[in-house]
Amino acid sequence: MSSSTYDVVVVGAGFAGVTAARELHRRGRRVVIVEARDRIGGRTWTEDTWGRPLEMGGTWVHWVQPHVWAEMTRYGIGAVSSPTPVQAYWLADGRRHAGTADDLMALIDKGMRGTTSEALTYFPTPYQPLAADVPADVDGVSIRTRIEQLELSPEEFDLVEGMWATNFNGATDVGAYTQGLRWCALAGGSWQLMFEACATYKVEGGTGRLVQAMFEDSRADLRLDTIVAAIRHNQEGIVVELTDGTRLEAAHVVVTTPLNALGAIEFEPALSVVKQAAAADGQASSGVKVWARIAGEYEPFVALAPSTSPLTLAQVEHVGDGETLVVMFGSNASLLDGTDRQATQDALAQWIPDVQVIATASHDWVADPLSRETWPMLRTHQLTGALEELQRPEGRVVLAGSDYANGWMGFIDGAIESGMRAARIVSGHAREDLS
Repeated sequence: MSSSTYDVVVVGAGFAGVTAARELHRRGRRVVIVEARDRIGGRTWTEDTWGRPLEMGGTWVHWVQPHVWAEMTRYGIGAVSSPTPVQAYWLADGRRHAGTADDLMALIDKGMRGTTSEALTYFPTPYQPLAADVPADVDGVSIRTRIEQLELSPEEFDLVEGMWATNFNGATDVGAYTQGLRWCALAGGSWQLMFEACATYKVEGGTGRLVQAMFEDSRADLRLDTIVAAIRHNQEGIVVELTDGTRLEAAHVVVTTPLNALGAIEFEPALSVVKQAAAADGQASSGVKVWARIAGEYEPFVALAPSTSPLTLAQVEHVGDGETLVVMFGSNASLLDGTDRQATQDALAQWIPDVQVIATASHDWVADPLSRETWPMLRTHQLTGALEELQRPEGRVVLAGSDYANGWMGFIDGAIESGMRAARIVSGHAREDLS
């Protein structure tokens, strides 16, 4: 059994991990990042497919997301826009509809305003969600319950429910109303700006370009294909045990494992009861992201459907050479295998009956044992009942990642924010050790 000694071990080479490593390096710490995958990036992954860079995971950024925008500015990386939708298709009240994108936005406006009108009431300073003193009963309301409280027509209900199922990438009766409010508060209380931040601007050259630049700045040692089995910690330091028997010794560890996969690591002593319960319950996302090449050059469109459908949202990302590239989302990964061309064509045909899917590309993040989720979205009661504890360090162990962010949870921005906070916490502990 071999061992190595560092100042800090960072578990995970996603945006949170490379951020923490870089910030700790700047504070003079010797850092190693251990990553179970064969690449860096975590739940962001730019894959060259069909001659184009496809984002298989996290994708969109916006200038209302200060942490990621600052990093893009730091490294001189711009943003590119997805095509502006002109046409729209929607499935609602049991029927297929077609119109313009403006028609669709008008149909969901009442419901989206109704589900976000209290955003700034409860979260006037959205980067301090725990300072808002949100009542537990409000945090116990699901986004679906809130939709049901509105006086919507059947068509409006299906579309707004489908929009929120897409936002949560999961079931609307599980996702917290407060989670939706937090997103909208971060967008200044505007659901339209929130929607723009969710699905319009992408990192020029791909998310892989940005995370690589940040990693190179970290000067950290990197061990890929390296799985953590256990983390043992006490007042003297930590030992990270790898599945190959290797031991890494350090003063601190930053763990960026997603909440749903956190239970795969043994902690000794065990994490707090609240942390364990949150990991066992998991967060709300349970959906799928699928790319498809379809025959023909379509006018850029957006499509929406309720969560009972295998796909809840689709939008055009590129048109040319006789084909259209579409990205799609479904809120229940069990309803669609995104690598199945025929199944994807059948799902897309709910909007476009004569569509011909040439090929598909997808990664099942929910089945992936290293994630067990897509982007993190809190369940009911988790804001008031778990977030503060998840952010609290336990001795020399600190959790980081978009799952534990104060701000844009579910986005690259939240991962960077959390990684910066983790580095600050570790640095504070290190100063105490030297005093």
